[in-house]
Amino acid sequence: QVQLVESGGGLVQAGGSLRLSCVVSGRTFSSYAMGWFRQAPGKEHEFVAALTWSGARTYYSDSVKGRFTISRDNAKGPVYLQMNSLKPEDTAVYYCAARKPISDSSTLYYYTLYDYWGQGTQVTVSS
Repeated sequence: QVQLVESGGGLVQAGGSLRLSCVVSGRTFSSYAMGWFRQAPGKEHEFVAALTWSGARTYYSDSVKGRFTISRDNAKGPVYLQMNSLKPEDTAVYYCAARKPISDSSTLYYYTLYDYWGQGTQVTVSS
């Protein structure tokens, strides 16, 4: 069983920064892509960022582009989401997800198309 565990969430004032981590344990994919999603109360999971299994390519939603950075040191290490210039609208539970990559990168934008998901970590940004 593959498990994804997020950490690093918390309470921060607008303009502040947080760094989220996602650790994958158990049986892992030989190659996979990683994504970050977020969910506000009563809302669907929203795409935030993703990277390919090699980390060579990254993808961001327009709402976080230029403020957030997704990265990982190697294919088997933790995945990070560095969040800068946080805004109140960034408040949500943040989830990491993993999937085996396919040729169409647009599939990385959809939460339900991933194979594994974490339990989430709360990020709250106050005004």
